[in-house]
Amino acid sequence: MIDRVVVAEPRGFCAGVEMAIKALTWMVRLFEPPVYCYHQIVHNEWVVKAFERVGVRFVDDIGDVPIGAPIMLSAHGSSPEVVAAAADRAAVVIDAVCPLVTKVHHEVKRMANNGFDIIYVGHRGHDEALGTLAEAPEQMTLVEPDDGLDRFHAADPAKVALLAQTTLGTYEWQEVLDRASARFPDLVTSRKSDLCYATTNRQEAVQALAKECELILVVGSENSSNTQALVRVAREHGVDAHRIDRASDIEEAWLLEVSVVGLTAGASAPDHLVTEVIDRLNPAKGFELLAVTDEEEYFPLPPQLRSFVTTLQHLVEAGFTAVEAGAGPLERDREWTATEALSLIAGR
Repeated sequence: MIDRVVVAEPRGFCAGVEMAIKALTWMVRLFEPPVYCYHQIVHNEWVVKAFERVGVRFVDDIGDVPIGAPIMLSAHGSSPEVVAAAADRAAVVIDAVCPLVTKVHHEVKRMANNGFDIIYVGHRGHDEALGTLAEAPEQMTLVEPDDGLDRFHAADPAKVALLAQTTLGTYEWQEVLDRASARFPDLVTSRKSDLCYATTNRQEAVQALAKECELILVVGSENSSNTQALVRVAREHGVDAHRIDRASDIEEAWLLEVSVVGLTAGASAPDHLVTEVIDRLNPAKGFELLAVTDEEEYFPLPPQLRSFVTTLQHLVEAGFTAVEAGAGPLERDREWTATEALSLIAGR
């Protein structure tokens, strides 16, 4: 019988996911369906299905988007070729890329323009990695965290840079950094790790859970890199851990002789799924929060979307001969959450 559940704080939606979900919610409210999105807006099964039910079609090829249809580009970032192709086909293109991913794209272009060969630490086939590698494919080599550097060759050992997928585990990044630094003494990296603050915070919270819990459950989808990293971090710290999409995925065998369960969620997992897990576990002494830090980061909606909504507001006000503009619908975006946005489309 489960005695206690310890819930990590922070967990779940990060600022980039909040922005992307709210942006796509605006799209389905502004346009008649279908609205198209290049790749899954975020890597979460529940979120994707919620948007599909209200007319969003997720595509992996811009050529599948009809000419003139509205399109959103996902939070993971897109290649320059995809961005250009979307602009050629779509009437409206909104790029919901996370600003932290954009930062890495800028670093890639800067390093490549300065003649560096770039080690990119990431997971092969991940949407973020695909978009980033496309910024300078001739000068970048993808290195999986466990692969080593055998595949990487530098034209000039004094001009090597190291960049990373934002959703890696901290230890994955550090291991490659240590090996690369030993091989290339002049290695150039970002002033700070490329790892997303939310990724790092959630991993630190899992480390804290590992000190108190006999089992850790991580809510999130299989294709979510940061979710998988949380599972690996828990296991690295000696605690049994499992990824689940929902409460019904929990196996009774996991709970045998376990009294304290740790619970967290990847950066794209809705919090109601966490609540449902607590209900499923039904701990005798209830649940408690274990906080390691506060997150107050906020990313505004994409500039293309803000401009579009503001223009529509001005047109409506002009039609009603308004004397002066009223408060715009974007005024409370900082307070409006992705959970509220999803409630609008999912009927929760």
